[in-house]
Amino acid sequence: MLEGMSFDHNQFVQGADHSGTDYSGLDMVGADLTGVNLSGANLSSTDLSNARLLGANLSGANLDGAFLTHANLDGADLTGAIMCGADLSKAHFARTNLEGTNLEGANLTGAFLSLGTNLSFASLDSANLTGASLNGADLKEADLTGADLTCANLATAELLGAILISAQLVNSNLTNANLSLANLTGANLTGANLTGANLTGVQLPLLTTAE
Repeated sequence: MLEGMSFDHNQFVQGADHSGTDYSGLDMVGADLTGVNLSGANLSSTDLSNARLLGANLSGANLDGAFLTHANLDGADLTGAIMCGADLSKAHFARTNLEGTNLEGANLTGAFLSLGTNLSFASLDSANLTGASLNGADLKEADLTGADLTCANLATAELLGAILISAQLVNSNLTNANLSLANLTGANLTGANLTGANLTGVQLPLLTTAE
């Protein structure tokens, strides 16, 4: 545990291997970690606000409670990473691989998760995705139980078999989204735009909608 310590930004050369390293609790604000291998690294409670993590390998990394506000993770590999309670508000995830990532309780307010971002099989239980951009994102079989997707843009998103039990989808944009076989039990779709959405086999009992 290195909590409270700062680090030398110059130690991270593009493509360098820092896999499995413990950087928990460090102040890494604005760090350029482009292309760095941090697979399996411990970055819990680390402050990576405004950091550049383009193309970085963070697969299996521990980012519990980490701060990544306004961070750029375009093209990064976060498969199987643990990001419970992480602050990812306004973070950028274009073409990012988040397959199977644990984002339970994470703050993704206003985050950009479009342009080929893969969130299939990810756990987003109780995550805050208010105003997030998820248009065209792959959320196949993702768990969004209790997630807040108020005003989120999910146009053309792939939500096949997704779990949206008790999710808040108020004023969300689901235009042309694929919701086939999704579970929306108890979800709130008040004001949601479902124009052209595929609702084949969707579970809608106890659905809350506008009267």
